[in-house]
Amino acid sequence: MIEFWNTRYDEPQYAYGKSPNAFLREVMATFSPKGSILFPAEGEGRNAVYAATQGLQVSAFDISNSGRNKAIQLANKHNVTLDYQVGELPYLHYKEDSFDHIALIYAHFPSSVRTHYHKLLSKLLKKGGYLFFEAFSKNHIPYRTKNPKVGGPDNLSMLFSVEDIQNEFKDIEIITLEETIVTLQEGNYHNGEGSVIRYIGRKR
Repeated sequence: MIEFWNTRYDEPQYAYGKSPNAFLREVMATFSPKGSILFPAEGEGRNAVYAATQGLQVSAFDISNSGRNKAIQLANKHNVTLDYQVGELPYLHYKEDSFDHIALIYAHFPSSVRTHYHKLLSKLLKKGGYLFFEAFSKNHIPYRTKNPKVGGPDNLSMLFSVEDIQNEFKDIEIITLEETIVTLQEGNYHNGEGSVIRYIGRKR
């Protein structure tokens, strides 16, 4: 996976564009989060940089050095700073209750570690903090088959259902949780109609 993502992010263009995810932009406008926010699997930094321009203290991580390099370039262009680490979550030494918010935007972790990672992330979130989540649903495969340009994993175990979210974030109160169809226009690799899970939660 490291080689895959480094290869993708080594391309001259930003794989998913430089603009923030539309859902993230909506929830940022609605909830006006303050303080610190963590972006797991952040890639080239489009969402983290946007959050930083909105005045948040932004941390991020990914397994790709190439992704981090482009994220820092984008941050410099916008005159903001990111605390961006490269590595796997269990080895990054984040402290429990250290983030006011967490944003998981198309963070499709391998099924072998996903549940564990989600539990770790829940522990990093402060009480009362928000979790913002958008990712492809288990019903996305037919959309991807019809139009590969919409992107997303072709492995069902890396996709999500409403029940997955309920089971994997049990200590987070559901504000909004839905499966919906969206039309994506994000760089070269998210283009077209797809099925996603959108979730907003608040830690009890």
